[in-house]
This record gives sequence, structure tokens and C-alpha cells, in this order.
Amino acid sequence: MVLTAVLRAVPSIFQRVTLRLMGKTLILSLLLFGVLAAALWAGFHGLRLWLGWGGGGYAEATATALALIAAGWLLFRATAMAVMGLFADDIIEAVERADYPHVVARPVGWGRSLRLALASLVRTIGWNLLALPAYLALLVTGVGTIGLFLALNAYLLGRDMADMVQPRHPALPPLPRGGRWLMGLVSALLFLVPLVNLLAPIFSAAMAVHMLLGRKTRS
Repeated sequence: MVLTAVLRAVPSIFQRVTLRLMGKTLILSLLLFGVLAAALWAGFHGLRLWLGWGGGGYAEATATALALIAAGWLLFRATAMAVMGLFADDIIEAVERADYPHVVARPVGWGRSLRLALASLVRTIGWNLLALPAYLALLVTGVGTIGLFLALNAYLLGRDMADMVQPRHPALPPLPRGGRWLMGLVSALLFLVPLVNLLAPIFSAAMAVHMLLGRKTRS
């Protein structure tokens, strides 16, 4: 079922509406990271002055860049999926119209989308921060950190995607936990690949639609 949803989601990312949404998601994510970069630089600048350290702008820029790289590894997926959650209805409706024209959906509404996006952001950052000591401890294994990252974020992403699509179809049975986790694992793997990760939020939303509604089509 997951493989079928993955294959059916591929054409969805080339639709005009999905490309527009990808642009919105990318721009808003970059703006948020720009704000974060400015806040980090201001923080390092204030700390350097308070401690009386030398180094000037170069030291501050280096510290900001390193902190931003670390934050990007942790926060890009959370930020991109949260922003995606704000526009999820558009991509989900586009996929439903193209592949499931006879399925009637219940609109979720902007307020619920905002709540889901904020809940996704808080949940993702919170769990990954809790796992940070384990990430660091497992670095010595070579593969333990990435394994834990994928396992945890597969669960989180699967939940996010299910929350995007299931409220639109309350009469359908919810996605099973195993299916949600596998769906989240595919999404988590996409977020690890440079450039591909820019498409990951859009692809994930389309995949979730096919995971949920594909079962109805086959029945």
C-alpha cells in the first residue's frame, strides 16, 4: 500500500498548484530561517560584548553559521512541514480532484490548519530536543544517530500526514499505525536528500492522500 501511494504521488508534485505551494513553503521557510539567523547573530554579538571577547564580526559570523547549520538539521523539516500544514488543503484538494473526483471531503478550515501546524512544530522540536543527548551519544556508532533520527521522525511525520488528511474524511477508518510509520519513514528519508528535501513536504501530503483514499478506491 505504501509503495503504491509513493508511485501515485510522484505525478502530483508536477501539478501547477503543487509547484506554487512548494514556492510558498520554501519562501516562508527561508524567511523563518532568516529571522533565526538574525536572532542568533544578535545573541552572539551581545554575548561577545558582555564577555569582553575579541574576534569581532568574523567570530560572530562563524558562530552564527555553525549554529544555523545545526539548527537547520534539526528544524528545517519541522518548519517546512508546519508551513506546509497551513496550505495543506490546497494540495490535498488538487490531488483529490485529479485522482478521486467522486470522493466528497469535509473542509478543515484555516483555524484547524493553523492549530495542526503549530502542534506539529512543537511536537517535532520537542521530541527531537529530548532525543538530542541520544543523538550525540550514538555518534560513536556511526549509524546509530541516523537510525534513531529516522525512527523517531518517521513516527512524527506519519502522524503529521495523517492529521492533514484524516479530518477531511471522518467517515473513513483511520490509517493503521504501521502504515503511518512506513509513510513517515519514506518522508523522513526524502528530507535527508539535498534538493529533494525541498519537494518532500508536497510529496508527503500527496502520498498521505493516496494512502487514505487509495484503500476506498480498491474496495
